[in-house]
Amino acid sequence: MNRRKFLKYTVATGTVLTASGLYLTSDDNYKPMITSFTSNPKLKTILPPERWKGTPVDEKGLFANHEFPFWPKFGDVWKWQTTANPDKAAKKAETFKLKIHKDDSWLTSEKDMIVWLGHASYFIRLAGKTLLIDPVLGDLSFMVKRISELPIAPEKLTNMDYILLSHDHRDHADEASMKLIAPLNKNAKYLTSLKLDTLLGEWTGSKDIQAAGWYQEYETDGSLKITFVPTRHWCRRGLTDTNQILWGGFVIQGAGKTIYFGGDTGYGSHLKEIKEIFGEIDFYLVGVGAYKPEWFMSPSHMSPQSAVKAANEMEVKTMIPMHYGTFDLSDEPTGEPYRVLQDLEKSGKINGKLHLAEVGEVIVI
Repeated sequence: MNRRKFLKYTVATGTVLTASGLYLTSDDNYKPMITSFTSNPKLKTILPPERWKGTPVDEKGLFANHEFPFWPKFGDVWKWQTTANPDKAAKKAETFKLKIHKDDSWLTSEKDMIVWLGHASYFIRLAGKTLLIDPVLGDLSFMVKRISELPIAPEKLTNMDYILLSHDHRDHADEASMKLIAPLNKNAKYLTSLKLDTLLGEWTGSKDIQAAGWYQEYETDGSLKITFVPTRHWCRRGLTDTNQILWGGFVIQGAGKTIYFGGDTGYGSHLKEIKEIFGEIDFYLVGVGAYKPEWFMSPSHMSPQSAVKAANEMEVKTMIPMHYGTFDLSDEPTGEPYRVLQDLEKSGKINGKLHLAEVGEVIVI
């Protein structure tokens, strides 16, 4: 087994390793079966009960995808790690680097905007309110280093109105980043998923944390409407906490615009439902990286082709790719998602606008 790559994967997804570096689970043959449904009774569910019973829970009391219940298996990880990567040579020869904008004047601008901070981290200003999504501001670990710079000094991310965390994997929920941000944003409201509020409270000391189930709307001041929505994914930070915390994405609406942060997700019918439920999507922040080998990654991450398929089906106005170019988490070369999307655009296969954002670039809403 390629131990180095295995360690990088397990660190990124959240698995705590034993001293020997082995990943252990006693439930490799477990198949989740949905037996009940749950939600946060303090928050509004936007769909009627006859259409949506709540977030699915399996017989173990763990969260489950409503369409494709998933359980990570060591056997699949072993197969991946012991199978030759056909892109090994291309990956080794890769020279792609994301372009970085170091001008941080946007921090004091009053314009509504989207700024990609790398990987799945975004700064958004909408309806005059400021948001941070999945802020990961440094390396994931000594094994997983950041390969594209943060465009600003993290200490400048102050006075946020809302800080959103989509799920517990360490490339989205980073303890060090949250502990850095919390003292700088003492009045921020934290919006996250069911059961992630406990961990978030420990990191930040905040009492202003809302944890939502799928299709639940957070309580805001009214200028924004923020809804937690399903993704096809899973969660784990330790050896025995698989799917104890919920995963998802966010639909953010305000000032006549709708932004869909798709989170980490495999392809599924939940994507089509976003258009049906929320109407026109102005900006789709969509993951396009960490997708090879596809037999292994597709239940959790979309390829560029799948992301374009989803964007076309939702008839989004602008898709802004993310989740590539910042951390090396899988088999594809770092710049492959970028090049594939360019080719799809040139061949006329993207119906809306493709915006291949540079890190730190201001996208005016």
